[in-house]
Amino acid sequence: HVQLVESGGGLVQPGGSLRLSCAASGFTHTTCAMNWFRQVPGKEREGVAAIYVAGSTPYYVDSVKGRFTITQENTKNAVYLQMNNLKSEDTAMYYCAADWKWPTVCQTSAQALEASGYDRWGQGTQVTVS
Repeated sequence: HVQLVESGGGLVQPGGSLRLSCAASGFTHTTCAMNWFRQVPGKEREGVAAIYVAGSTPYYVDSVKGRFTITQENTKNAVYLQMNNLKSEDTAMYYCAADWKWPTVCQTSAQALEASGYDRWGQGTQVTVS
């Protein structure tokens, strides 16, 4: 049972910054990537950023490129999302995921940002920009 705990959200003004953290535990296999998603009420969960554990190769949804940076600390099983120049459209509940449904095959970058590929989520951390 993979457990994920997100933290670091809050209320900020447009242009402000936040750093989200996700602590993961309970892996039964080596995960290929760790990922950040966000969701607003009435909308589908959207992939924001992904990072491959081996090599730290990052991927981002177009709307956050140049503003968000995903990093990891493998020894801590942690993934972070530095969010700069925040906009009102970034307001959402942010979740991390790290346990793809098909663990025997590493997901592609597109698959890493597809919410349907994951079953386990943390409680989320709210980011509000206003």
